[in-house]
Amino acid sequence: MLRMTLSLWLALLPVSVLAQSPVTDTEAGKEEQQRLPLRELRIFTQVFEQIRLGYVEEVSDAELLNNAIAGLLTELDPHSVYLDEADYDDLQENSTGEYGGLGLEVGTGEGAIRVVSPIDESPAAKAGVQAGDLIVKMDGKPVQGMSLQKAIDKMRGEKGTSIKLTVFREGQDETLDIEVVRDIIKISSVRNRLLEPGYGYIRVAQFQQNSGKDFVAAVEELQSKSDQSQPLKGVVIDLRNNPGGLVPASVEIADALLDSGTLVYTEGRLPSSNISFDAKAGDVLKGLPVVVLINGGSASASEIVAGALQDHGRAAILGTQSFGKGSVQTVIPLGDGRAVKLTTARYFTPKGRSIQAEGIVPDIVVERAEIRPYLSRKRVREADLEGHLETEDASQNKPTDNNSSPAEDLSVDNQLYEAVNLLKGFYLLGNRTLNQ
Repeated sequence: MLRMTLSLWLALLPVSVLAQSPVTDTEAGKEEQQRLPLRELRIFTQVFEQIRLGYVEEVSDAELLNNAIAGLLTELDPHSVYLDEADYDDLQENSTGEYGGLGLEVGTGEGAIRVVSPIDESPAAKAGVQAGDLIVKMDGKPVQGMSLQKAIDKMRGEKGTSIKLTVFREGQDETLDIEVVRDIIKISSVRNRLLEPGYGYIRVAQFQQNSGKDFVAAVEELQSKSDQSQPLKGVVIDLRNNPGGLVPASVEIADALLDSGTLVYTEGRLPSSNISFDAKAGDVLKGLPVVVLINGGSASASEIVAGALQDHGRAAILGTQSFGKGSVQTVIPLGDGRAVKLTTARYFTPKGRSIQAEGIVPDIVVERAEIRPYLSRKRVREADLEGHLETEDASQNKPTDNNSSPAEDLSVDNQLYEAVNLLKGFYLLGNRTLNQ
C-alpha cells in the first residue's frame, strides 16, 4: 500500500507541474531547478521496495521511513539529527540537567565517535575519558558507520550497568580500553569558590536553562564571601571542557559582564535565523578583571561567551584553542513526540568572526603542563646578619612564612595558576591592560 501511494504521488507530480499556467523560458529554468528530482525519488521508491521484499529480516514500513528520515539529516553535518520520542525526551532532560548515562558530549569524526568533552564529575570523567578521545569500539563492536544518535543510545542505560569503550588517544601508540559504569547524571552547571583572598573562580560546566541566573548568583556569592579588608579583585571563569548547550544561557552570561554592544549574531537562510543579541546596561562585576579559561573541549555556547568577551576587551582568554563549533541547531517538534534538530544558522562574534571549524584562539596560549616547585635551601637575608639595622617601621619587622600558600594549591592546574597571576597583574595595573 505504501509503495502504491508513493508511486502514485510521483506519477501525478509531473502532471500537476505541467498543468500550471504557461511560463517564460527564464521562469521555466528556475522551476526546473526548484522542482523535486523525480528520477531520484523514483529510485528511492525502488530501493524502498527492494528492502521490503528482499532484506534478510522483515522490516516494517514505519521503521524504514524513520531510517530514511534519519539518513537525510545524518549526511548534512555532525549536529543535525532526527529525534524519536525517546531521543527527544533525552534532549529535554539534558537541557534541565539530569539524565542517565556516561556523561559525555560527543560528535563524529575520522570514522569514529569523538569525545568533545566529559562532563565534570561524570562516570566518564572519573573513568579517565578525555576530551579529544576517539571512541572506536563499544563493548568490542566497531562504531564505524554508526550514526551519532545510535552511538548515544548505546551509551545510555540504567544506573549500575557498564560499557567498555575502546578509545584512540593522541600520543598513545595503542588503543585504550576504558570501562565506564553508568549513573544518573546530575549536572551542576555553575559552581564557585574563592581561590585565595580577593580572587574568585566560577566554573560553568554546561549551559542549561538557569545557567545565566546561576552565574549572577555565583558572582554575588563570591562578593559576599569577600570582606572589606580583602574585597573581590578579579574572577576566573572556567569554560574548559564545556561542550555548550543553550544559546540563550550563554547570551545571559556574556550580557552579565558587558554594558553594551553586540554579543553574538546569527546568519542563516531563513529570515528567522538572522538574529542579533545585544547587551543590556549593567556589569555584575563592575569592571573587575576577568580571565576566561578555554581548551579544545570548549564548544558552541562556550565559544559565544569567550568570543564576546574577547572582542569587547572585557576579559583575557587563556588556555588553548577551542573546539570550533560555530553553528546553531534549532529543535523543530513534529507534533507526535518526535523532533528534528537541524543546523539552521552560523553564529558570529561581535567583530564578525565565524567560529565554525576555527574556534577561539586565546589571547595567551598556555598548554596543560605539570608544575614542580623548585625547593631551594634557605638563603641568608639581611635580617639574619648580626648587627643589621632595624627598619624604621616596626610594624613591617614581622617574620614571614616563606612557605605560606594561597587558600588552594594551584600547582596541580598550571592554566588556572597562570590565570590567577594574570588577574593579579591586571588588578595591580588598574585594569589598564584590558582596556587598551
